[in-house]
Formats: sequence, structure tokens, C-alpha cells
Amino acid sequence: MEPAAGGFSDEEFREACAELREPALAGADWQLLVETLGISIYRLLDQQTGLYEYKVFGVLESCSPELLADVYMDLEYRKQWDQYVKELYEKECGGEKVVYWEVKYPFPMSNRDYVYIRQRRDLDVDGRKIHVVLAQSSSRPQFAEKSGVIRVKRYKQSLAIESDGKKGSKVFMYYFDNPGGQIPTWLINWAAKNGVPNFLKDMAKACQNYPKRT
Repeated sequence: MEPAAGGFSDEEFREACAELREPALAGADWQLLVETLGISIYRLLDQQTGLYEYKVFGVLESCSPELLADVYMDLEYRKQWDQYVKELYEKECGGEKVVYWEVKYPFPMSNRDYVYIRQRRDLDVDGRKIHVVLAQSSSRPQFAEKSGVIRVKRYKQSLAIESDGKKGSKVFMYYFDNPGGQIPTWLINWAAKNGVPNFLKDMAKACQNYPKRT
């Protein structure tokens, strides 16, 4: 589904904030998949694709919400700490910032690339300062598909961060990604199960080494 002109609705930002306070896991078959290092990951089967949507809740210690949001948004810095990035940049398209991201896949699989819009808002919700970043795949003629690289058509992510009351961050993340191609479903699901907590750990580590850290 294409987002409305200008990106995301206020409601979508509010939903991410609400999940941070109270995980919305009722009314659907969300299963607890793994608990590791203070992070809980739930998954929900997408009947159409056989793939899973993920919700992640947890605390990243020693990493302030402001810093975590800055690191997440900093694409140039991500090229340094994320070993799977082949190419990553932001481009202005019709007054909107669009991200192009190519991800390295192990041989013999083809690399994947993404074209998506993203938006960050720093909100005040009942006195709580919450940083929210929303991202969603978007079809743009300015980004032609490359030979040998598979374009990911369905990608959606939301991230909400606030202080844990100490020196760390309380985090909620939603994630869905259909990499397409001939990858077996079990392999995609296995990679997501391991990849999501690893990504959060790598991001927390990247916060410690962030050159723009204040």
C-alpha cells in the first residue's frame, strides 16, 4: 500500500508510541519467538506469503534515546557499522526524501535492494519524549532496478524509543520484509529471527562509537 502524499499519517506515529507503552499482541496469533539480552521478539504469520511480521520490545542499556535515534537515521555512519550494506544513500524526489539501500546476501543468493521513504518525529506524549521513525517501501521511477539484484517490493518498519528512566532506552520495533526470489521461507524466517536481535546489538554498539556523540 502506497503511503499518503507527504509520507505517514499522525495515526501511524501514535500507534508506534502506543505500542511502546503497551504491546498490542492481543486479538492476533502473535507468538513469543525469542527472549535475549533484555529483548523479546514476537512474530505473526502472514498467510499470504508464509513469512512473518515481527514486533520487538526491550531495553538497550547505556544508549540514550536521542543518540539511538540519531544513529539509526545517520545513513553515512551506518555504512561503517553495518557489514551488510553494499550501497546506501538518500535522494530528493519530488520534494520527498527517498532512501536507496542495497543489502549484501551470501553467495549463491542475489543481493536485494530497497527503495523506501522514512520519517522521524520527536514527540511529547503525556510528558514522555518519544522518538519515532517510520519507513515503508515506495515505488519510484528514479531508481531503476539493477541486473542481478532483486528489488524488495514489500518492506515496512517502525521504531519508537524513549528513556528507560536510567541511562538506556526502551525500544519498540515492528518489521516486515518480503525479500522475494527463490529463497526458502524457512531460511528467511531463520535469518529474521537471528538478524533482528543482532541488528539491535550492533546498533547499540554503534552508539558507543558514534563520532557525533555529544
